[in-house]
Amino acid sequence: MSLLKTQGKEKMVATIAKPMSLEAFLEMPETKPASEFINGAIKQKPMPQGKHSLLQGTLCQAINQVVQPQKIAYAFPELRCTFGGASIVPDIAVFRWERIPRDEDGQVANKFLTHPDWTIEILSPHQGTENVLESILHCIEHGTELGWLVVPEKKHIFVINSDRRIQIVRGENILPMLSAIDLELTANQVFEWLSI
Repeated sequence: MSLLKTQGKEKMVATIAKPMSLEAFLEMPETKPASEFINGAIKQKPMPQGKHSLLQGTLCQAINQVVQPQKIAYAFPELRCTFGGASIVPDIAVFRWERIPRDEDGQVANKFLTHPDWTIEILSPHQGTENVLESILHCIEHGTELGWLVVPEKKHIFVINSDRRIQIVRGENILPMLSAIDLELTANQVFEWLSI
């Protein structure tokens, strides 16, 4: 923390020093909202607001209702994933069941040192797409099969496939899913969740 003087008033300003390595970043205390380390820099995610929070919760629930009973996959909200020299916190990280890290007791591990199979980010107001796309592309480069960038203000979803092909899905178009996930959603259906 440092003091900043503006017009005769003192104000505390939080400053985060750039770590020398990923290991140094992981030794730092967690922040709220979460900070990520990617391409040698720390970037703090914005605080989720209403639309973001509702879409995140409802999307996790919709995915898990389909995949959890059959042990196909699991959707984790705000899960730190550390791999490929970066440590990111996707809004939703979906892992195929057999890839969920487990501890020696067979329970879910605390640390996920691998990429998700499907990463979902929800764009917050006044958040630039560059940082979010950087995170999704990092996942794709390290084995993630599918990435979504949900843009509530525009009511469309960018879909990034494992070959880095990007498409925009809107309206009644069906959203691509991971193979073996029997969930059919249109972009309209996702954004209709905002009208509660």
